[in-house]
This record gives sequence, C-alpha cells and structure tokens, in this order.
Amino acid sequence: MQTTSRFLSPEEQRTIHGDSLKILSEVGALYHSDRALKILANNGADVDQASKIAKLPAEMVAQALKTAPKSFVLGARVAENDFALPSTYSGYVLDNGGIFTRDFNTGERRNANFQDHMDFLKVFDEMKLASVVWGTSIHELPTHSAGIRTDLTSFIYSSLHIQDELSGPEEVPYIIEGLEANLGSAEAVKERKIYSVVYCTLAPLVHEGHMCDAYLDLIEYEQPICLFPMPCSGSTGPASLYSNIAQGNAEALSALVLFQMARPGCPIIFGDASGSTDFASGNFLEGSPEMVLQTAARGEMARFYGLPNEQAGCLTDAKEHGSQAVLEKMITTLPLAMSGADLIQGPGALETSNMMTLEQIVVDDEIACFCKRIRDGIDMSEAKNYFEDIKEVKPNGHFLSQPNTISACRSDEFMLPALCDRNNYEQWIELGRPDIYDRARERVREILAAPQKNPLSDNVIGTLEDIMRRADEELE
Repeated sequence: MQTTSRFLSPEEQRTIHGDSLKILSEVGALYHSDRALKILANNGADVDQASKIAKLPAEMVAQALKTAPKSFVLGARVAENDFALPSTYSGYVLDNGGIFTRDFNTGERRNANFQDHMDFLKVFDEMKLASVVWGTSIHELPTHSAGIRTDLTSFIYSSLHIQDELSGPEEVPYIIEGLEANLGSAEAVKERKIYSVVYCTLAPLVHEGHMCDAYLDLIEYEQPICLFPMPCSGSTGPASLYSNIAQGNAEALSALVLFQMARPGCPIIFGDASGSTDFASGNFLEGSPEMVLQTAARGEMARFYGLPNEQAGCLTDAKEHGSQAVLEKMITTLPLAMSGADLIQGPGALETSNMMTLEQIVVDDEIACFCKRIRDGIDMSEAKNYFEDIKEVKPNGHFLSQPNTISACRSDEFMLPALCDRNNYEQWIELGRPDIYDRARERVREILAAPQKNPLSDNVIGTLEDIMRRADEELE
C-alpha cells in the first residue's frame, strides 16, 4: 500500500476553512477589475465600489465549491502524455521561470535566451516524471508579445501540457488561435485542454485587474486555471504558519468564487506557493522547512475540498549546484509526494526560482523518482509473501539464486537510480570519482545530441510562427 503522511488533522482542516470564510466575509478581497466586481455583486457579494473590496459570504464559497469539477484531464500535445487529475502519483512541473541560467558549456551565470528555452523543454521531455511545462522568462523577446511567443513555441518544442500566465485579455485570441492550430478545431480546444494558466493573487488578498480580465475571457474556452497564492509569512502574510495558511487559502477561495460565479464548472487546480521570510535579509525563501509545511498543508486543503492540487516544491535558495540544492530540494519534495500532491512545481530551478539549469532538471528527476518510490510504499500482497523461499534456504543460506530474487532484481520493487553511484570505493575511483552532477551533464549531452521526440508538422509550425509574427506587430 502507498505510504502517506498528514500535516493537518481533519479538525485542523475544518479550522483553516472556518478562518478562511471569516477572512472573506469580514475582511474581503480587493479586485482591480470592474468586470469581476460586477459578477460578484450580481451573485451576492457585498461590494464596496469605492475601495473595490468584495466581501464574500460563506454561501457563495459553498456554491463555488459545489460547481468546481473534482476531476479532469490536463491534455498534452502528444496524447500519451495526458495527465489525469487527481493523480495516483506526483507529476512534476518544469519551473522554467528563471531569468538566469548557468551556461552549460562555460558555467557562466547569464540571462536565459531562446536557445536555453528550447534546451530546457527538450531535456525535461525526457524525464521520467515530467508532466507539465511552464513558460520561460526570455529577455530577448519583445515585451508586448513575449508571453504569446513563449507559450506557442513551447508547443513546438515540448510534447507535454503547457501552463503559463497571461498578463492581459489582448493575449487570449492569439493563444486560442494557437491552440486551434495544434488541435484542429475550437471544440477540440475545449475537449483536450492542452493549455492551462496560473493565477497568482497578490498577497495580501488582491486580484490584479488585467490578469483577472484575461482569465474571465479564457474560461469561455474551458481552459483550466491553477490558483497559486504566494503569501510570504512575515511580510505579505502574517508571521505565523497557521494564519498564513489561512490567508493563502482565503485568497485561493476568493479566486475560485469569482471564476465559478462567472462560469460554473470551470476547471480549477487548487495550488499554493506560500513562502517564508528570512528576517535577517527580508528575502522570500523557497528552500525552507516552513515553505513545505505550508504548501503541504494547502495541498491537504485542496483534498479537503475534493479539488486537484498543484504545489510549489522541489525548490532551493542555493545559488549553484551542490549539496545545499540537493538537501533543500529533497526536503521540499518528499513531504509533498508523501502527502499526495498531484503536481509539484519546481524542477530545474535554483536561486529561489531566479535561475534554471539543464543539469538541475536531471538531478531533480532523480529526487522525484526517489520520492515516488517511498510514496509507492510496501507491496504486502500475497504474491510478495516469500515464506517458501525462507523455508527452502534455511538458516545460514542465501537467497541470491532463488527465482524470486532473480525476478525481483529486475522489478520496480528495488529502484535503480540513474545518477547516484553504488559502486565500491575502488570502482568509483576508477570511474573518475563522478558525482550526480557529472552524470547529469552526461545525460544532458545525450538528450541535446538526439533528434527531437514527436516533432510538430511543418504546417502547424508555420501557422504558429505566423500567429507570433502578427502578435509582434499588432500588440506593439
């Protein structure tokens, strides 16, 4: 049976829910969108037009939770990579948001460019637990059309589900046109759901107007929205994990209510990226125990509501490859996997998500596979009862030649790592003392030298490139 862990008791989950309802009904949330305020007012919210604050009664929240779908599939350009929610294991989301990278050949820290974007996608496509791709911050793209270019090129270079942010409603028609080019029809866009968006509230309790309006347009096409509050305990959130969790939960519910009131049945992923503050510097921290305690708790709140979830994890504040990165990434991954997160966002990132590197993508997949093996637990079925082997071997024997042993060594019961060294000392010395990053670099070289898997047709690529050129010209 699967191994699980719990961070909030059922009673504590009910407490967080009650506190969130109190925040929404007595404090409310600020919506910088007249369109949103009108929708909320028409559905029973107490709206103050002067302050743009809407107070949401518990009944509205209950109704929104009732209409939000409890399961759906995140489609991928290649159907075999579709990811069903909820999931029986944790899938991983390529962070891809860092504006910096370490050059694969020189090790130089520099701005990420378009070639890096293509390489990140190609490498991640080969990872065992890769499920979803975020867009990349590319400084050399035109600012007014960068998001559209990032998303549409992601469909060219990745076979996975694409997830990104939209900054304004003017981007929506180009994205939809690109989805139709990939899938062939408007109906297929709604049905396959190969694209979704991340909706970040601004802590504390603020909804940005342009993004809000963009997503109100997008949900007409039934594309999923991942609600991703990021309150930082001690700065943009209260200096207690308990209250910061409640605030982040209230922020997510305030978005859930809006989108369900606008379009009941809109697919929602209940996400979280709550951080903590380094009180010595004021910095936002991602690789801390407090970060994962909060994100794991918010994942449990998603399951309390019966909603799919996506949590920030596999993260680090380390500035380079090495022990700190591996330590922090493991402690921010394992608890989420053990608590049943559907999706974990973070692979590839360093430097508090400001940097992406190719080697880290591969190392993070190894971490993910270790965590999955632990979550998969112990198979206690009768088929695994090897009493007869024990009886046959008798005291002082060995099991190496037993048929069950020979079968087991080729099974999933005993994980075979891709990067970790299990040779003896002499063998390790003879191999040149490799560490996991040395082997990760070898794997990156292999992937980059190979042809792209599942390439798009030249016809579809041409259509997407035309859409991107028009966005460059028309949105300038």
